[in-house]
Amino acid sequence: MTTDLAAKLRSGTQQAHSNAEHTEFMSRFVKGAIDKNTIGKLLGNLYCVYSQLEAELECHQAHPVVGNLYFPELNRRENLEKDLAVLYGDNWQSKVFPTLNAQAYISRIREVSAAQPELLIAHAYTRYMGDLSGGQALKKIAKGVLGLREDECINFYEFTQIEDLNQFKGKYRDALNNLILDSFLADRIVEEANIAFGLNIKMMGDLAEKNTAVSV
Repeated sequence: MTTDLAAKLRSGTQQAHSNAEHTEFMSRFVKGAIDKNTIGKLLGNLYCVYSQLEAELECHQAHPVVGNLYFPELNRRENLEKDLAVLYGDNWQSKVFPTLNAQAYISRIREVSAAQPELLIAHAYTRYMGDLSGGQALKKIAKGVLGLREDECINFYEFTQIEDLNQFKGKYRDALNNLILDSFLADRIVEEANIAFGLNIKMMGDLAEKNTAVSV
């Protein structure tokens, strides 16, 4: 049966979402109190996480449940590659490595993909809805930190294939609500979304530590 999964995810992750917004790293980020090296490490971690997530979502695009939440226009990997090439140069791949907690995040995505693919929906929701919402505010801050001109952009935060972000978020929530799930699986997805937030918080914790950044 269909469930109001979008509302369940929103209410069921409210505390975890708040916790993620109030980490030491995010507090510094919103104040612009980070440097180019930290932005580079952040984007490097995100590149590794999104590479795994998007590979798994693509793998399961024919899945009767997961496939309904497969929107390739959301993919961030190629955008992150462009940003990392600007920050680190043509050999950026030799300079980008996931932190320990980013590795744990990636392992969890790989694990649920193999054991219960439906739980990938929780990870997709947590990442992409954040990018489409709060990420757009962080875009301006990050541009300032990197000293980019008005006509320059951080590709990670750009969704050029989506004309109206708010309209698309409504479309995404509708897709969540139209999934055919029993109540047990819906609850498991909410539980997994809280796990995803926790993994993200730990990954941000790596970036809040001193001497974690690779020089750009």
